[in-house]
Amino acid sequence: MSIFLKVTDPQARRPIDSPEAMEAAIRACGIVPFFENPIAGFSIEEMTPAAYWFGGEEDTLGPWDWKIFAVQTGDIAYGKFLWGGKAAFATAECYRDLLNWRRSLPRYALREGDRKAYEAVVHAGSLTTRELRRICGLKKAQMDAVTTRLEQQTRLVIGDFERVYKGQFLEYSGWQLATLCRPEDLFEFDPEAEFRSPKESYARLCERVRQTAPHATDAQLAKMLG
Repeated sequence: MSIFLKVTDPQARRPIDSPEAMEAAIRACGIVPFFENPIAGFSIEEMTPAAYWFGGEEDTLGPWDWKIFAVQTGDIAYGKFLWGGKAAFATAECYRDLLNWRRSLPRYALREGDRKAYEAVVHAGSLTTRELRRICGLKKAQMDAVTTRLEQQTRLVIGDFERVYKGQFLEYSGWQLATLCRPEDLFEFDPEAEFRSPKESYARLCERVRQTAPHATDAQLAKMLG
């Protein structure tokens, strides 16, 4: 059963049944996981009626497809950056606070083994995951592990999606090809510019989550954002 969040935006209180409703929910939450997680009700999955979670036709494929529209607004981040590498959305404002917090923590420093992939994206401006695999000479599972770490480090974010059509009749069943870029290129902000402290950013994120999930505990927030 879906658990709907108690948010102040009337548009976001409605169940997610369209790309517009999903975008409204993301903006109301500020930062929100895609899938069910330990904070009850705080996910796109739980705000979406079961009938819409897996759609049928191309224009009714539900959140799996609607995330394309969210990303293409230009000021919503999507990637595996919460709960130890789980998919999530964030507005540009909330994502900048997450970046400010994460990059202050030693455990999110750029790993030497991930540098080749990161520098390839920096040099190109953006790359599809397929292009990145070819450049790095890695298999899909290996590349996924690298890009997930880079997304958790807030070094890379998904900047766009391309629908993948397969089979004799070029059917689309929800598979997509992601394009990766640096968040500072996507959102056009300078991470080195004067900004609030990392601790202030963390406190702001906790406050933002509790506006829609007041039952979230300190331990849950630390696990999700940490």
